[in-house]
Amino acid sequence: MSELRPEDFQNEIDEEMTVTISTDDGDVECAIVTIFTVDEKDYIALLPLDKAGNPSEDEVWFYGYKEDFDDPNSEPELIYIEDEDELEAVMDKFDEYLDNLDFEEMN
Repeated sequence: MSELRPEDFQNEIDEEMTVTISTDDGDVECAIVTIFTVDEKDYIALLPLDKAGNPSEDEVWFYGYKEDFDDPNSEPELIYIEDEDELEAVMDKFDEYLDNLDFEEMN
């Protein structure tokens, strides 16, 4: 997997939406890196942010993602990925996304 560097996403974070995730350690603000599809299911990649809004660690969180397009007032649903094989497939797809970012930067 490509090495993830928070600075790779800083420009996108400044302009993109964030979500708040409730964890056992409290609420964590996260930047939405991308939403992508694996095996006809949608997933979201989130980058945890520190209190100043900067990437706090070399870490990306992955969740299943569902949105009700018929109800514009509904909140998207984030689904914890419990299956290791499913998580591996999601991480592989995200790695492809990072590779594509690297390729686009070279052009």
